[in-house]
Amino acid sequence: MSEFSQIEWTDSTWNPTTGCTRVSSGCDHCYALSLAHGRLSEIYSRKLPVINTEINQLDPFAVRLWPERLKDPRRWQSPRMIFVNSMSDLFHVDVPEPFVREIFQVMLAVDRHIYQVLTKRPSRMRRFVERNGDLFPDGEVPGHIWMGTSVESQDVVYRVRHLTLVPAATRFLSCEPLLGPLDLDLHGLHWVIGGGESGIGYRPCEPQWAQSLRDQCVASDVPFFWKQWGGRTPKAKGRMLDGRTWDEMPARIPEVV
Repeated sequence: MSEFSQIEWTDSTWNPTTGCTRVSSGCDHCYALSLAHGRLSEIYSRKLPVINTEINQLDPFAVRLWPERLKDPRRWQSPRMIFVNSMSDLFHVDVPEPFVREIFQVMLAVDRHIYQVLTKRPSRMRRFVERNGDLFPDGEVPGHIWMGTSVESQDVVYRVRHLTLVPAATRFLSCEPLLGPLDLDLHGLHWVIGGGESGIGYRPCEPQWAQSLRDQCVASDVPFFWKQWGGRTPKAKGRMLDGRTWDEMPARIPEVV
């Protein structure tokens, strides 16, 4: 797999864990699940054992740990933004807390990069930070580790509240796939990503949903990034919103060499 990512809001992906389970409607057409059962199935199926022995040991999307990948951020000499676990959720219940600690120790030690940690389980994220305060002597997750949660519809907007309780210098939302209108309280947040769904069976994103999300960010002075409209492929309908691209980011961005 390539060292660099085609995801517009990051530079590289890093997957020290893989595999997940569905928790909400945003998971219905999960690209990671499709990849795990498609062109990556041979790689992920042969990595045994899985963590939860009650599930199918040959399921390529069962949660697995890849400790050999912990060295990757040290190997990448040029500073970059790194999306942590694009093929998993770091705070899935099947990922042991000691391994999550190891991942954070790497991120804290190799601080030339920015790490983008995105979860659909922000309550576990919050509990992890609270229980592991020794990792964060300043009382919060430092600014080069961005802590985020996915909010695809108003049904899961409660995740925002859990995220804002995480003591972190940088907190963000990923509203992708955007499946309906959102009414958000953006206080305490530092970035919002939005985007439509892509892939087979994609659910169309209405323009007014994107416009409202953008307008809420502008009103709250929160940087806004519109990733895509989605479609059969991620780039099928482009990423222009009202005649321009929206590529705003939080302040600290590394320059990839």
